[in-house]
Amino acid sequence: MDMLKQFRKASRFGVVPVMLIPVALGALGAFVWNGVFNVWLFLVTLVGAAAAHLFSNMINDLWDYKSGTDIAAKEAVDAVSTNSGFLTNKVWSIRKFAAVTWGLFALAAICGILLAIFSGIWAFVFGALGGLIAYFYVAPPLKFGYRGKGYSEIAILLSFGVLPVMGAYYVQTSHLDMRALLLSLPIGLLTTLILFNHHFLHWQADRQAGKRTLVVVWGEKRALAFSRFLLLLSVLTLILSVVAGALPVYGLLALPAMIPLYQVYGKLKPQNTSHAYLPLMGASVKSAQLSGLIMIVCLFIQGLI
Repeated sequence: MDMLKQFRKASRFGVVPVMLIPVALGALGAFVWNGVFNVWLFLVTLVGAAAAHLFSNMINDLWDYKSGTDIAAKEAVDAVSTNSGFLTNKVWSIRKFAAVTWGLFALAAICGILLAIFSGIWAFVFGALGGLIAYFYVAPPLKFGYRGKGYSEIAILLSFGVLPVMGAYYVQTSHLDMRALLLSLPIGLLTTLILFNHHFLHWQADRQAGKRTLVVVWGEKRALAFSRFLLLLSVLTLILSVVAGALPVYGLLALPAMIPLYQVYGKLKPQNTSHAYLPLMGASVKSAQLSGLIMIVCLFIQGLI
């Protein structure tokens, strides 16, 4: 049990709903639009997606530790560390941490192979693309999460929106549908917003360590404006999903879940301490998860009626 608790903390298991929600949306899309739902394929997709997400968390910690980014965040006076702390605090050795990390990758790969056998090669392609994005987000030679040109935000939109929603839909149907792409955008943008906002917690330490996020490149004022823009895009794409028939009209009930996040922006100044962004992070997570769950319930009801 102690090892299980350590694994949950090391992998940051508590954030895995941001991956499971888009998977559920894609599978429900297949149920609503095509009348098909294979529970076993769905469970394998869930396990594979969860393993891929936890691998992403841990490989991020591994490379950020090696690059000195996490150490800089720990030593900075105003920074709020967002890593697991298992390497910076020497709870686990690098070797043990890496072994668990690559074990999760192997589990995700096995699930991808199984899904490719039963649903088609694109199931593996979607998973492989997600794995490559997760690895090269922080790993050399690409390290596009360090470049500050918007690559990381595009990567998150793909990894936590487009790929899991469309991949889960494909697993159930063995074909693609434009409605799945539309359905992926609001939840993908809300998750992108979570990852974007978390950079505010340690952006000065990132700058010191050479990690050029958009917050580092643009500064707080411009980055906050872009953060608000991402929220607006989430609202607009949700409405577009309803208009295009990817969601029923009562899918608009997901919009009020974003109001608390909008309210937090009004309490922030152009420049803030890192700790002042903790409410923004909390509201981002709650809005994304609640909006996603409401979308799931709406699709489920539509499928039943």
